[in-house]
Amino acid sequence: MAAMLPKKLTPKSLLKLLKSSKNLNTSLSLFDIASQHPNYTHDAIIYHHILRKLSLSSDSRCIPHMTRIVDMIQTQKCLCSEDVALAVIKGYAKNLMIDKAMEIFQNMKKIFGCEPGIRSYNTLLNAFVVSNQLSRADLFYKYFGTMRVSPNLETYNVLIKIACKRRQFDKVKELLDWMWDSNLKPDVYSYGTLINGLVKSGCLDNALKVFDEMFERGLHPDVICYNILIDGFLKNGDYDSGMKIWGRLMSGSNVYPNVVSYNVMINGVCRCGKFNEGLELWGRMKKNEQRMDLFTCSTLIHGLCELGNVDGAERIFKEMIENGLSPDVVVYGALLNGYCKVGEIKKCFELWELMGKEDCRTVTSYNILMRGLFENRMVDEAISIWKLMNENGIVADSSSYGILIHGLCKNGYLNKALKVLQAESEGEKSMDSYAYSSIIKGLCKEGRLDEATAMFDLMAKQGCKLSSHVCNALINGFIKASKIEDALRFFGEMSSMNCSPTVVSYNMLIDGLCKAERFGDAYKLVEDMLQKGWTPDMITYSLLMDGLCQSKKLDLALKLLSQVVSKGFKPDVTMVNIIIHGLCSAGNLENASQLFLNMSQWECLPNLVTYNTLMEGFYKARDCKNASAVWALILRGGLRPDIISYNITLKGLCSCHRMSDAILFLNDALSRKIRPTAITWNILVRAVIYG
Repeated sequence: MAAMLPKKLTPKSLLKLLKSSKNLNTSLSLFDIASQHPNYTHDAIIYHHILRKLSLSSDSRCIPHMTRIVDMIQTQKCLCSEDVALAVIKGYAKNLMIDKAMEIFQNMKKIFGCEPGIRSYNTLLNAFVVSNQLSRADLFYKYFGTMRVSPNLETYNVLIKIACKRRQFDKVKELLDWMWDSNLKPDVYSYGTLINGLVKSGCLDNALKVFDEMFERGLHPDVICYNILIDGFLKNGDYDSGMKIWGRLMSGSNVYPNVVSYNVMINGVCRCGKFNEGLELWGRMKKNEQRMDLFTCSTLIHGLCELGNVDGAERIFKEMIENGLSPDVVVYGALLNGYCKVGEIKKCFELWELMGKEDCRTVTSYNILMRGLFENRMVDEAISIWKLMNENGIVADSSSYGILIHGLCKNGYLNKALKVLQAESEGEKSMDSYAYSSIIKGLCKEGRLDEATAMFDLMAKQGCKLSSHVCNALINGFIKASKIEDALRFFGEMSSMNCSPTVVSYNMLIDGLCKAERFGDAYKLVEDMLQKGWTPDMITYSLLMDGLCQSKKLDLALKLLSQVVSKGFKPDVTMVNIIIHGLCSAGNLENASQLFLNMSQWECLPNLVTYNTLMEGFYKARDCKNASAVWALILRGGLRPDIISYNITLKGLCSCHRMSDAILFLNDALSRKIRPTAITWNILVRAVIYG
């Protein structure tokens, strides 16, 4: 390295060498060797060059070098410009060493022989904001006035950033208006900061207004402004608004989409479930010669796999490799999950082998494969992967145990799951609520409630956070075993266990009470829900109505429906079907028909169950004319009658002694390739035998 330096070294010749060096460590070595060179002294230009390189580096190990070079400047008493001091302040600020940056600022005259200018003030002011020391930023800005420093556009842009961090958006608008009036024209960065703040706070409509104001003021938003807005709308699920901004970006003459724009769009449309649109964007990205990155690829592969389009995901995977992009664990995991979802187990293991060769297997990868194998009922293979994980020294996390135990329970290996949980609990392994709830649900399903309760107690003893999911599993177990009192007792104890009941908890109990014809207690639970701030959902009311209808308390069911409507709820088709069925069963076809007609005003579309129920009601009343009218409504509504529809019609026609019409409907069913069931033939045989 020393041989590289000329015998007669000058700052000019050293600067040339430093500029030609692309490596920071090489530059530092050259600088240090030159420092020892006889009859040579660094000047301000050399100091500025090396300090600027250090300040731009993201490696925090550069800070000690910066500190010693500042000491050299002070010892040498080298007179430097503000640019040199600025490089040091920026370097410390970048590493969040704000006090050190402040120290340099306060001692600029002593160290560098220069006074701080507005750029130094702005840099330090911004450093306070970036490090979230907003109170210090306020105090420092007041210091501007005492030092007679005139704020400039950059200063006001930092003030805009402060106000946005505090969500004082009205204050920002006032500041922008004042800047225009004072002929201190805000720039794209000023507006971009406000747009970003509004988007992050969820004020998307206001952000769009600010964006439009830029055009009115003669400012052209840059691609960053577009990207922020598109990302905000799409993350909020507003696909149409996101696409409108994208359209404006594509049609703009002053701005062009960059790789970030495409990534934001692809990620956003995939979030909105528009995976095919994501593929189209990817194709356009390639056409416009925008280089894809790992983020683009992983987003698309994940999205396509979620859609079940594994072939498309494979295509992306192959193209990224052809383009020299090395898949990371996220990409591998997304594709592995996709293969598992569609049951491509052979491809799963082929990819798994490749992941092993590329050293891209993590605990998450093992979890994905185990879950996939369990979902495809390949229990032995899943257990083999579990053993392989332990053999390869991969430490299982709580999700791993949850997947193992849930998979065993789901596939009927409850006792095996119990052994795993017991062994790991004794080994003081961390179990999550997912693992416990799987065991508890499995035990409840088999009616082993004592064991389920004991498991719940063990879970609490192990310090595992109790979740409503686990508690609900136990409540459901008690109800299915007709132990309503035990379910109510446990429900009452949930709050004391720091596990608040959810709407699902209430619904389970209401269902159980209604089935036990304890409607008074069910209503009390609804009142309890309201008192505790829970809003009964459509399921809650539907369960109550179903119970009332089954107990022939139709007046109460209709009264409850009126209450639901009066509270601003719009009944859904399930709720309406429950009451129509109850009314038809009681022969009250007039009210059933009226309820059917009311569905349109609730924007509730009838489904095939609605029509089948009404049709069956009319046939039971020997009203073939209205029953036939319902059949016509099914066809007019574009619905396809199922075998239940045909069985209802055949039974109704036979009961009205219209055997020839019944045969015509049977032939119609066969022509539509609807296969008759045993019930179908039983209806027809009985009609022939008994007339």
